[in-house]
Amino acid sequence: MSPSFHLLPEECVSNIMSLTSALEACRSSAASPVFRSAADSDYVWERFLPSDYKEIISRAVDPLGLDFASKKELYFRLCNDPILVDDGYMSFALDKWTGKKCYMIGARKLSIAWGDDPHYWRFPKVAELVHACWLKIRGKIQTRMLSPETTYVAKFVYKFAEEVFGFDYQPIDVSVELVGGGGGGGEGGGAGKVQTAYLNPSDQQNAQLGMLNNEGLFRRTLRLSTSISSPTPVRLPQEMLEGQHPQERGDGWLEVEMGEFYTGRGEDGEVKLSVMEVKSGHWKYGLIIQGIELKPKEKETKAIKYV
Repeated sequence: MSPSFHLLPEECVSNIMSLTSALEACRSSAASPVFRSAADSDYVWERFLPSDYKEIISRAVDPLGLDFASKKELYFRLCNDPILVDDGYMSFALDKWTGKKCYMIGARKLSIAWGDDPHYWRFPKVAELVHACWLKIRGKIQTRMLSPETTYVAKFVYKFAEEVFGFDYQPIDVSVELVGGGGGGGEGGGAGKVQTAYLNPSDQQNAQLGMLNNEGLFRRTLRLSTSISSPTPVRLPQEMLEGQHPQERGDGWLEVEMGEFYTGRGEDGEVKLSVMEVKSGHWKYGLIIQGIELKPKEKETKAIKYV
C-alpha cells in the first residue's frame, strides 16, 4: 500500500471505502489504523445497508430489538439473524456478501388449498399437513421489495414430521414466474418454467443408483399391516436424475430450488411462486412448511469475518 494513503483524511478514506463492499471494507480494515477506523464508521455501513432499511425496520415485529450502537453492528445483525416483519408473516435478512435483500414468505402468508380447514392443515407457526390428496401452494412478492438488478433464487423450505406418508418418489411441480418488472429468467433461465422436484431426500440417492427401493415407505406402511412383505427394487426412470432434489440446511430444514429470476432496474412487477402436486391423487401427510425463501444467487466468495 502506498504511504500516501495514510496521509488522506479519514473522511476521504471512508468515502472511498463506501464505494466498495462489506467484504472489501472488512479486508481493508486490517491494512492500517486509519483504514480500520474508516471501515468502522457509520458513514461506510450506511451505504452498505439498503436505501429503505429504516422503512423495513419499522415493519419489524420487534423494532426495538434493532437498536444498535453502530450501523456495522446492525448490518451483521441483519446478515446473521433474520427479523420478522409484517406481523410475523415474513422474515427479512441481508446477504452477507452483497448486502442485498433476502426474504422468507412464511407459511401463513402462502395461499394453500384447503388451508382454512383444520382437517387438512394446521397452522401453529408453520403449516403442518394433516391429510390431503393434493398440494396447491402459492406465494407472491412485489419486485420493488427486492434489490434491483439482481438474480434471485427461490427455494421451498420444509421438513417432515416423524409420521409422514405419500412423498416417496412423488414428483412435485415447482415454478417461478415474473410478471412485469422488466426482468426475466436468471443466468440459467427458469422464470415461468415448471420444473420437477422431489421432496424426499432419499429419492436422490436411489435415483443416482438407478434403483427404487421402497424401504422408507415400507417401514411406514408396516405399521398398518404385518402381512406386507418388503418390495423388490425396480429400475427408476431416467427423469428422476434430472429433477430438483432437496438439500439440508444448517438450521435442520430442507430446501428445494424452485427457479430463479432477474429483478431488473426497479420497475414494478410481481413474482409468482407455486408448489403443486394435483395429478396423482395419492393421500399425503406429515409435510411441515416453513415458507418460500428468496435470496440472491450464490457468489463464489470467502466468508466475511466480523471485525
